[in-house]
Amino acid sequence: MSELTPETARAVDRYLVDTLVGRDAALDRAIADQRAAGLPAIEVAPTNGKLLHLLARATGARRVLEIGTLGGYSTIWLARALPEDGRVVTIEAEPRHAAVARASIDRAGVGERVDIRIGRGVDVLPTLADEAPFDLVFIDADKESNTFYLDQAARLGRRGALVIVDNVVRGGRIVDAEDDSAQVTGVRAGLAMLRDDPRFDATAVQTWDAKGWDGFALAVLV
Repeated sequence: MSELTPETARAVDRYLVDTLVGRDAALDRAIADQRAAGLPAIEVAPTNGKLLHLLARATGARRVLEIGTLGGYSTIWLARALPEDGRVVTIEAEPRHAAVARASIDRAGVGERVDIRIGRGVDVLPTLADEAPFDLVFIDADKESNTFYLDQAARLGRRGALVIVDNVVRGGRIVDAEDDSAQVTGVRAGLAMLRDDPRFDATAVQTWDAKGWDGFALAVLV
């Protein structure tokens, strides 16, 4: 049996992508346009994009809230999982990022299912209180605000909604007692909230894929 090394992990990831995810022209173009526009390469890995898609389908989601649009890659995966009258409300702080995402989402044929709200999550999320509750919430924005985003997810999601928080392992830095950086501190605070807040029942999974060593948390609103 091969030992786990960065090289074997990347080889396994390529095998899984080739076998179970495949290539997709619209998604490939979304990534290419994101790179050409100089957006950071922090979108979810292909296997995780497919996972988001399957989770949305498996839960029968009709309304999805995404916090952190970036170039629209994960948004396309989520929107494709919804029925024709479903809706992804996705929040992006940077207007330039939102413009890149809008073009990619429309080109992928799911533009009518995606509503991009431009602004900081701290400003936009409270404005959603009067809208219909969400069935799934995907949190993939600044980690310093994870506790705020989780509180809003609990307020805006229906009972039984699925909440997914990306990037919760940070290459193992969450267990480095000397790492007090803002992002790692924010991740730890979010995980502690998932443990202690009675509105959540949660777990987390480590991953090692095209984006390196990281992980995500999964929670159900109870």
